[in-house]
Amino acid sequence: MTDALKRLSDEGVAIWLDDLSRRRITSGNLAELIDDSHVVGVTTNPSIFQKAISGGDGYERQLRDLAVRGVTVEEAVRMITTADVRDAADVLRPVFDATDGRDGRVSIEVDPRLAHSTEPTVAEAKQLAWLVDRPNTLIKIPATEAGLPAITEVIGLGISVNVTLIFSLERYRAVTDAYLSGLEKAKERGLDLSEIESVASFFVSRVDTEIDKRLEKIGSDEAKALKGRAALANARLAYQVYEEVFSSDRWAALEKAGAKKQRPLWASTGVKDPAYKDTLYVTDLVAPGTVNTMPEATLEATADHGEVTGDTVRGTYGQARADLDALAAVGVDYDDVVRLLEVEGVEKFEASWNDLLKSTEAELKRLAPEKP
Repeated sequence: MTDALKRLSDEGVAIWLDDLSRRRITSGNLAELIDDSHVVGVTTNPSIFQKAISGGDGYERQLRDLAVRGVTVEEAVRMITTADVRDAADVLRPVFDATDGRDGRVSIEVDPRLAHSTEPTVAEAKQLAWLVDRPNTLIKIPATEAGLPAITEVIGLGISVNVTLIFSLERYRAVTDAYLSGLEKAKERGLDLSEIESVASFFVSRVDTEIDKRLEKIGSDEAKALKGRAALANARLAYQVYEEVFSSDRWAALEKAGAKKQRPLWASTGVKDPAYKDTLYVTDLVAPGTVNTMPEATLEATADHGEVTGDTVRGTYGQARADLDALAAVGVDYDDVVRLLEVEGVEKFEASWNDLLKSTEAELKRLAPEKP
């Protein structure tokens, strides 16, 4: 069942799980996935926590204690989510130690309502790193315009970062620049660069979802023939940027000082269109030095019938560029697509966060002791 996952790992792809809940930790399921399915990391986001906590399994005792203490709903949510991340980090600690800190990581996101505010994002990142208090944590910061200087500052403080919500090649290049600038700050401050880790989460399936919708609306045979090609082309060209940036003289100086490359992480890899193979964004994005964070269904599909045939990224750049050019030729505005996806991405996480606050508030009220 796990041969395909082993082959994926052997090709240099780190397999991370895009899900977390207290039940997954306490039941031993996360440990099983590490042992049996080559999982070496975990990512979370506001949507994942909203689903886990509103499901309620395993949270009532802590919620009751928080209700008795009379804490605010924001504090309650942070106490609950950081507890899960801390416990998951402990489960993954042996992987962290065995990979010299490269993997064995757990990500937790800053409050998505801060996505367009730089200084509060930095303050929140520092607070989360302190609250979780585990060396194998990654603080997720969105790649918004306000997020870019926050990434530089947080990396410059020696805090490891997962940059999230990257959709465009231009923004991805800006993210790598923010990372290098952060490392340069950390170096100036005398910090150990080898202890700083970062991944850049480049979103995949949402690109096809939006562009396929536009191609269907255009309706020509030429347009329809391009469906399902945009996301792979976009991600593959991002890897080309990665190869370019991390072979530069600027990078060489930082690497000499002990810095680690910021790996591309393929996010949103669950296939949305049933017409496509369910492992598309895994088997067709195999390249060394990458991370693929998968929802459990995608992980299971890859284990069951994924065909890993080696590197499926390098050597494809010419075709990938031709595919994006063909999309422009039929009338798809790439810049408009990626701008919309970033706006929607932030809005979706904000909505999930607000839902999480509401459901947690309701539980705190239900469990609060009656006033005499």
